[in-house]
Amino acid sequence: MSLGPLATAVRDGGGLLADVVAEPPYPSAEWGTRVADEYALIVEAIREGYELHYGNPRVVAPDDPDLALLAGDRLYALGLARLAELGDLEAVVVLADLIADSARAHAERSPDRARAAWHEATANLTEPNR
Repeated sequence: MSLGPLATAVRDGGGLLADVVAEPPYPSAEWGTRVADEYALIVEAIREGYELHYGNPRVVAPDDPDLALLAGDRLYALGLARLAELGDLEAVVVLADLIADSARAHAERSPDRARAAWHEATANLTEPNR
């Protein structure tokens, strides 16, 4: 999946974030191709929230660190809300746990554990009988 649909979704949401959307310079991360199409935007929204908190955001680029933190929370919520609309409560649990596990790993200064959590969570989204 390209990150373009995520940029469009954030712009369409309006508000302060719509003004700080950057045109994504590259395609989504590797899990975007492993996750079913209907979930790709959801995973990318949550990934962008994670990057706004801990890394290098690809779509939303606020200069203000406080706005970046709030934007990250907003993107987490965007992804989880879309999952809830699909009625996939198991996936909500997988991705909500991922958000919590990533935060814990970074608080404990273990970014490798956060990366492993991302790979495990996205693998769980692709299992046929999740």
